[in-house]
Amino acid sequence: MLIDSHCHLDRLDLTPYNGSLDALLDAARSRGVGKFLCIGVDADNAATVQELAERYADVFCSVGIHPLDLKDGNATDLNWLLKALDHPRTVAIGETGLDYHYEPELAEQQKASFAIHLQAAQQTGKPVVIHTRAARQDTLDMLREADLANAGVLHCFTEDWDMARAALDMGYYISLSGIVTFRNADALREVARQVPADRLLVETDSPYLAPIPHRGKPNEPQFVCEVAAFLANLRGESLERLQQQTTDNFHRLFPLSQT
Repeated sequence: MLIDSHCHLDRLDLTPYNGSLDALLDAARSRGVGKFLCIGVDADNAATVQELAERYADVFCSVGIHPLDLKDGNATDLNWLLKALDHPRTVAIGETGLDYHYEPELAEQQKASFAIHLQAAQQTGKPVVIHTRAARQDTLDMLREADLANAGVLHCFTEDWDMARAALDMGYYISLSGIVTFRNADALREVARQVPADRLLVETDSPYLAPIPHRGKPNEPQFVCEVAAFLANLRGESLERLQQQTTDNFHRLFPLSQT
């Protein structure tokens, strides 16, 4: 079994499936994808991802405010976040984090929102799903200060080994997406070779970042199979071993996903 540890089921292009999310998920299931973590990005879609997790036995969700969605008035509302997290199929917090690539002028606002999510993690024990881009030092500094017992994952990782190692040293997991298959991703492939087997997750981040040979098309959860196959070959291990290891890792990091 494989698990797509990060997807946006409420944003997928369902045109090839005649508008049916059931059909799209069945396509993934037929290829051995056994669970899906549907990610929240703002208050507007929190109820949506939770409804999807209630509808499908193999779908779980997270809730949070993405650092590029700070227009959401709940971005620094701890009470809203704690209430949203009090849901039996909400297994994680986020995605949250820092992204100075697109909106460096909002760094302070992003840090304030990230701090609220980390505080919620301290209070609930649920792991955080972290988006970080062009904000390495601030991200690591805030994670060190939070000192979370059940840490979380740096999703769709695109940074260098120094950052990966620093996060790993704090107990975080590294999740790799279709980006690792891109022709210009040599540096990321070096990171992928070094991540310890017991800290690795795989994801699609669908509908974004479809892996080769689907690049340029809308991404979907079944393509986590291509990401996993590429990584197994890159790391010199069997696909079966990588499938089992990343599934075990997911369940260890998100224990509520086993209910």
